[in-house]
Amino acid sequence: MDETEVNGAGIGLLEPGADLEGAVRTLLEEIGEDADRDGLIGTPSRVRRMYAELTEGYRTDPDALINRACFDVDYDEMVVVRDIEFYSLCEHHLLPFQGHAHVGYLPRGRVIGLSKIPRIVDMYAHRLQVQERMTQQVANFLMDRLEPKGVACVIEATHLCTMMRGVRKQEASMVTSAMLGTFRRDPKTRGEFLTLIGRSSPSVG
Repeated sequence: MDETEVNGAGIGLLEPGADLEGAVRTLLEEIGEDADRDGLIGTPSRVRRMYAELTEGYRTDPDALINRACFDVDYDEMVVVRDIEFYSLCEHHLLPFQGHAHVGYLPRGRVIGLSKIPRIVDMYAHRLQVQERMTQQVANFLMDRLEPKGVACVIEATHLCTMMRGVRKQEASMVTSAMLGTFRRDPKTRGEFLTLIGRSSPSVG
C-alpha cells in the first residue's frame, strides 16, 4: 500500500524515495564530506532503504496485522508477554532508542495470538517516536481491539540522544508505563503484572 496510516501528528507519510537520497547527499556535503568518494557513493541509497525499514510502521495496516488472530476463549486470567525487544527512532534527533516492552491484559472472553503482541509493539516502534507516546499507543490499541478488562504496558529503554550527545549519560534508562482499566483501578492486579515482569509495584494515581 502506498499511503500510510496517519501518525500521531496527523501527517501521512509515503515510503522514502529518491528525494531522501538527495537530502542525504546534501547532508554529507554540509558536514564537509565528499559524497562521491568510494566509501560514501552508495550511502544515500543505503540510508533511503534503511529509513524505509525503520519507519515501516507508518505503512502497516493494523487490520492486516491482526489478520483474524483474535479468538473467543473462555479464559479470564492475566496474559503477559514480556521482554519484547524493539528499536525505534527518537523524533527529536532521529537517533535510535532501544529496549524491551512488557505487555499484559486481562481477557474478557477474547484473546489475541501470541505473535501479534510483539508485532503491535514493532508497528509503533517503527515510526518516529517518543517513548511516552509509544507506551500509550500499544496499550490503547489492545484496549480498543480486544475490549479486555484492562491492559498494561511497561517500556524500558536507553536513548542514544542522551548517551552520545547532550548529558552523555551511558547508564541512564527510561521507564514508562500505561495502565488501563483494571490495571489502573486495582492495585493487586497491577502488582501481579509488575511481579510477573520482574518489577516492584509503584502506586499509580
